[in-house]
Amino acid sequence: MLTNPVLAAFDDISVGKPDEVKVTEFSPLIQGIIRIIFIVAVVLTFVFLLWGGIQWILSGGDKAKYEEARNRITAALIGLAIVALAWLIIKLVTHFFGLPDIFGSNEPFTLPIGY
Repeated sequence: MLTNPVLAAFDDISVGKPDEVKVTEFSPLIQGIIRIIFIVAVVLTFVFLLWGGIQWILSGGDKAKYEEARNRITAALIGLAIVALAWLIIKLVTHFFGLPDIFGSNEPFTLPIGY
C-alpha cells in the first residue's frame, strides 16, 4: 500500500538483482593495493618514529627505557629506508620496462646521472 501520491502512480516498483561485480583487468586492482600498502607503511613508520621519540623523552634517564626508545627509532628509520628503496625499485622497473606508473605520476622518471 503506497501512501505517497508520486509513488502511487507507478504500477510496479521492483528492485532487481544487482549486477555482479567483475574485475576485468587486474592492473588497476594491483596498483590500488600497492598504493594502499605504501600509504600504510609510511604512516606506520612515522607513528613508530613518533612513538620512539615520545618514549625517549619520557625515559627520564632510565637506561632500559632509553635503549627501547632508541631501538624503536632505529627500527622506524630502517623501515622508512626499506619503503623508500621499494618505491625506487618499483619506479625503476616500471621505467625500464615501459610500464605505466603505479603511483599515478604523469611526469617522466629521469635518473640523476651525468650533470
